[in-house]
Amino acid sequence: MEVIFHEKQEGSLCAQHCLNNLLQGEYFSPVELSSIAMQLDEQERMRMAEGGLTTSEYRTFMQQPSGNMDDSGFFSIQVISNALRVWGLELILFNSPEYQTLDIDPINERAFICNYKEHWFTVRKLGKQWFNLNSLLTGPELISDTYLALFLAQLQQEGYSIFVVKGDLPDCEADQILQMIQVQQMQRPRLIGEDAALRDQSSQRRGPDMEGSQLYDESPMMDEDEENLRKALALSRQQIDMEDEEADLRRAIQLSMQGGHRTELTETSPPSVPQTSGTSKKESLTQEELRQRRQMYFEKQQQVKHEQCCDGNNATTDSVNAEADSGMSEEDMLKAAMKMSLDTGGTKSAQQDK
Repeated sequence: MEVIFHEKQEGSLCAQHCLNNLLQGEYFSPVELSSIAMQLDEQERMRMAEGGLTTSEYRTFMQQPSGNMDDSGFFSIQVISNALRVWGLELILFNSPEYQTLDIDPINERAFICNYKEHWFTVRKLGKQWFNLNSLLTGPELISDTYLALFLAQLQQEGYSIFVVKGDLPDCEADQILQMIQVQQMQRPRLIGEDAALRDQSSQRRGPDMEGSQLYDESPMMDEDEENLRKALALSRQQIDMEDEEADLRRAIQLSMQGGHRTELTETSPPSVPQTSGTSKKESLTQEELRQRRQMYFEKQQQVKHEQCCDGNNATTDSVNAEADSGMSEEDMLKAAMKMSLDTGGTKSAQQDK
């Protein structure tokens, strides 16, 4: 419901929020409402002065603070009524006898202003739906037509004064859009104080390390930013796993090569191991053949890369070049080298068993 203008509570400026939410825009500021209040104070002073400046009533009036505003930001019904009169709007008491005789269904009105003690808020129809635009809520609250009359009756039982707004309200974007579509509200807004208390309790339960996480884990709707964060973390973990796998492969190749060197040392150093000349020669040739194969493999790889840089369209019949042309990756090359090392280790074990 972002299309609906909704000012949230700041200090005690509920009268300002009530008017702006009613008119759906930043029409009034505290300075403008204060100016209206001072004009009303001056009018009241002039009426009291008509009875004499030396009367006790006048002196008492002058000693009392303004009844139209105070330092907290509160403004009286007279200030609100005069502010709306600029827009050709009039306030009528909802439960007054003159209004009740009209027998008007509340859903046929356009807006209501509600007051309890020093708090003001607006209930307005936008498009074809009613909304509670109370500045103490975290957002607009949808009110069905069938619930509107019950809602107003409940407010009256709680001691609220309800005023009907009469006249043509200024055009607003929300009213135009909601004339064409209807909205559905999956979760009702909370009171601002209640929402802050729940956030504090959640932070205390989770501890300081979890303070920045989402407040409502049980909510079925996941925030888009959180979803993107989880996807990024998943991709990061996949990348780490790939890097770890490649590192393990490199370490395995290194260990297998070190094992081959240690095998050469054990074959040549201990004189007490009985070996035949044929077996020794065969193992020696196998070791030499392995070195030659590795050397030829890497030389051919370098040659293929050089030929590809010079002439990318040339193709060779050599099996190594065919593998390079097919797009063998560095990881495939490492796996091939590891396989050759493992094959060599198996050959040596078979020869020693003989």
